[in-house]
Amino acid sequence: MARRPNYNFEKRQKEIDKQKKKEEKAAKKLARKEGGGLEDEFGNPIDDEGTEGPGGESEPADEDDA
Repeated sequence: MARRPNYNFEKRQKEIDKQKKKEEKAAKKLARKEGGGLEDEFGNPIDDEGTEGPGGESEPADEDDA
């Protein structure tokens, strides 16, 4: 007779993973709120002097020289 899978264990592991992800998200949100720094969609900091361009290079901020 084959052994039955332990569904309770699998369910508990999913709950633990879900809780861990929720805690990480809350910590990240708190760090953003406290730091006040700008980040791109990947969580990389963006300099105040310019915006991040393609390839991770910083582009200078637009300035009007009229």
